[in-house]
Amino acid sequence: MRQAAILLTIYLEPPPHTVRALAERLGVSKPVITRALDTMGALKLVSRHRDEADRRNVLIRRTVEGALYVERFGDVIIARALELPL
Repeated sequence: MRQAAILLTIYLEPPPHTVRALAERLGVSKPVITRALDTMGALKLVSRHRDEADRRNVLIRRTVEGALYVERFGDVIIARALELPL
């Protein structure tokens, strides 16, 4: 669930995204975000880069693979919603 929250935050809210900002936004610690990003990075859902303007910050960027995953996830939600009785 935490990874889904991070992924949707990155893809639905305008960038830039930093570890610090994601931790604040989601109410968790920076190590929690870092661990989740490790997994998500291995799956190529997001990428991390140092901020050239402030090397202390790590910027989280969207990837094509991540965008496709979020799109497919949205399609599944819409399909399930259409199956619900009115």
